[in-house]
Amino acid sequence: MNVFLPGTFDTKGTEFAFLKSLLEKQGFHCICADAGVLNPPSFAPDISREDVFLAAGTTLNKVLLEKNRGKAVEVGANGLAKIAIDLFNQGKIHGVLGMGGSAGTTLGTSAMRALPFGIPKIMVSTLASGQVRSFVGVKDITMMHSVVDICGLNRISTKVLSNAVHAMAGMLNAPAINSTSEKTLLAATMFGVTTPCVELGRNILEQSGREVLVFHATGTGGLTMESFIRDGLIKGVLDITTTELADELVGGILSAGNERLTAAGIMGIPQIISVGALDMVNFGPMDTVPEKFRSRMLYAHNSNVTLMRTTPEENDLLGKEIALKANAAKGPTAIIFPLHGISALDASGQPFWWPQANQALRESLKLWLSPDVEYIEMDLHINDPAFGKACAQKLINYLKD
Repeated sequence: MNVFLPGTFDTKGTEFAFLKSLLEKQGFHCICADAGVLNPPSFAPDISREDVFLAAGTTLNKVLLEKNRGKAVEVGANGLAKIAIDLFNQGKIHGVLGMGGSAGTTLGTSAMRALPFGIPKIMVSTLASGQVRSFVGVKDITMMHSVVDICGLNRISTKVLSNAVHAMAGMLNAPAINSTSEKTLLAATMFGVTTPCVELGRNILEQSGREVLVFHATGTGGLTMESFIRDGLIKGVLDITTTELADELVGGILSAGNERLTAAGIMGIPQIISVGALDMVNFGPMDTVPEKFRSRMLYAHNSNVTLMRTTPEENDLLGKEIALKANAAKGPTAIIFPLHGISALDASGQPFWWPQANQALRESLKLWLSPDVEYIEMDLHINDPAFGKACAQKLINYLKD
């Protein structure tokens, strides 16, 4: 098996040579790719820096002429990502091991994020004990703290790097787990306020012989689901909880970006879309709510989460966005709308009960939807058992077709 080692072989050449030697002692072959620009590499890599920058659509000479190391790292990261996915598609790499500070971490994790779920990915980084979301993204990257700076070999760095090699060896040599690999893999989205609906739907889908991954609609959850769909892992979606769209529109903290609700349509897989928790936008503790929203309808979900009710105007925009994204879908798509509330807080007598806001959402959906998208209204609350059952059954019917 082959391990991909992306990095800078001028400033970190000694350390990469150490990693390479340890991996080879374990019986692995290494493919080393150099993106350094400061000095010549300390040993000859398998993929030169010239080839890395060519893969990024430029040349080493152009990068050197700019004399901008930050730009060089950005371009080098793009080149390494392109090389990594090309090697993987050719069956030439089975794991990725990187190391470095901010530049090395940017380079290494860029290559890792290009690869699909399940390929072992370990990044030994000086930044691993801090905020690493920008490096990890939605991929299964193992961040390992280097403890000391990666600058020479000493009793600490050699132990950390040795542990990283043994971790990689363990991942590569571990027996595959395929207990449910024959089942069709589906995705569902859930929030606390839509749990009864999604739990029932999941149970029905699993009883039909499918496997269901439930994603918490907290921004990262939606991003991860969209990534899994684009990787071809997911064959159908029960997208009950589209609340992340509200955070993206209004400015909450749980946005999944403007490409949320697009992957299933692009891949042409069956999707059931509902409007779960579009009655709310998420913020942190009450004192973190932006001043411009302080006069709005707010609800302290707990000491760390404050919810803000969406308005009719915002729901009108959300309805249009959902409709247009559904219209663009290449596969079977249905939107199912619960007429008696879209979250646990949106019911008669509950804090977010605002029929006019939901009516704006409903009317906007109907106005903008194409006839090719199946639209269903149910005289139910989203958490009524009959609603969850109907959504799951509709997805099962699409999958059978």
